[in-house]
Order: sequence, then C-alpha cells, then structure tokens
Amino acid sequence: MNKAVKKIILKTKKQVYGDMLGNNASMFQGEGFEFAELREYVYGDDVRKIDWKTTAKLSKPFVKIYKEERELNVAVVTMLSGSTYFGTVKQKSELIAEITGVLGFSAVKNTDLFSHILFADKLYEISKPSKKLFSVHKAVEDAVNFSPIGKEGDFKALVETLHNRLKKKTLLFILSDFIGEIDLKLLSKKHDVFAVMVRDRFEEDPSELGYLRLIDMESKKSFEGNIDSGTLKNYKKALHDNDETLYRQFKKHGIRFTKIYTHEEPYVKLMKSMR
Repeated sequence: MNKAVKKIILKTKKQVYGDMLGNNASMFQGEGFEFAELREYVYGDDVRKIDWKTTAKLSKPFVKIYKEERELNVAVVTMLSGSTYFGTVKQKSELIAEITGVLGFSAVKNTDLFSHILFADKLYEISKPSKKLFSVHKAVEDAVNFSPIGKEGDFKALVETLHNRLKKKTLLFILSDFIGEIDLKLLSKKHDVFAVMVRDRFEEDPSELGYLRLIDMESKKSFEGNIDSGTLKNYKKALHDNDETLYRQFKKHGIRFTKIYTHEEPYVKLMKSMR
C-alpha cells in the first residue's frame, strides 16, 4: 500500500470514525426504510414525511409510514476515464478515491453492505458486498492505483453492466466528472441513484491560454489551437448545456446529485447533500 493510499484511508477513516464527527447521524440515515402505508397526520409526526400529493387530493394531511429494512446495499461506482486525470488542486481521480473512502467507511460504520465497482471503457473491478473495513481499503487502493489515461468513459456499458449485475435494490453512488451523453434512467427504476459530479473549477471557468498543444487524456490524441475568448465562450456554453441536460434528467427520474470540486472537502459536502 503506497503513501497516497494510506493518506486517503487515514483521512477518511478519521473523518467518519473520529471523535469530533463520531456522534453525527449516519450519512445514510433514512435510506434504509421501505414504504409501508399512508395514514392521516397526527400531532408530532415528522412534517418531512407528509405526502403532499395525497394531502392535496383529500384536503387533509397524510404521512408516509415506513418499515425499517434490515440493511442497505451500498455500491460505489468509480468511473475513472481519462478526463479524470486532471486537476489544479488535486486530480479529479484522487478526489474520486477520497470520496470512495468516505462513502465506504460510512457504509461499514452503519453496518451496511459495501461494494465497489471500478469502470472506465469497460468493467475493471467489482467487489463482493462486505461489512469489513478491508473492503474499503481495497476499494481506495484500486481507485488510486488505476491508470485512467487512454480510457474513454462508456456510460452505456456501465448502465448495462450494473443493470445485469446488481440484482438487489441498491443505494448506488456514481462518481464521475459526468461529461458526455449519459442516461441513468434504467438504473433509477430499480435503485436509489446518487450522482456525485467531480470537477475542477478551472475546467468550468478556464482563462485564455493562447496558442497551445494539448493532449486528450482519453484518446491520447494531441491537437494544437489558440485558446482565445471565442474558443472559451463556445467551450463554456457546451459544458453548461451538458450540465443543464444532466440536471433535467436527474430531476425527472428522482436521481439525487451533488457537485464536488477538487478544492472542496468531500466529507462535509456529502454530509450536507445526504441530509
């Protein structure tokens, strides 16, 4: 286990199990419950459980009642395409490995089953569901040691693979920079999907760089060009349109999502997003 892996494991384990944060509610609180029935609201019920659609129809408040499931199946998918080999503060691939540690340790701490899936242009690793800390160590190590250069992210293959492999309902975290044509509708029909968009501020708001020779880290092809204001305007619009299309899809299919930048603290951002 190299220093980079040890550093991430120690940091994320301390955050999840540490004294300062140890008394926090589980990051997955409220996920391990299955809908059972509707009943009329009584004083003292959690207002967050009000079913507003039924309430509007019957003109009086109704709440959703849940029965607790025995355990959660938590799966973390690291989509490590060549585009994740970039970052001004830290590489996006490194941040993805760190997020994997946070989610993995949180699942194990909550006595849930944790599994890790490493994907890029194809499936590279898929672990068996486990409640052992070692499974998280292995996931972080696999993510850190994986070389994304020259690998193009294939989301269509990812969706097909997960649809066929994941037989039980799963709380599914997909970690990627989410650039390109992506459709998670099929997965959202069966699983609780949470998209974690990993980005670097510079890639969303780059400055004029002049004439450069660049390399596409997915195709390994090089190209030259003048990165002027006109080029940047078109680039920013394309990325903005990409994200707006994603957001609409996520909202339509009930997919929760958050965006974490390479300069941000993923544990804090995830805690806020999961509540």
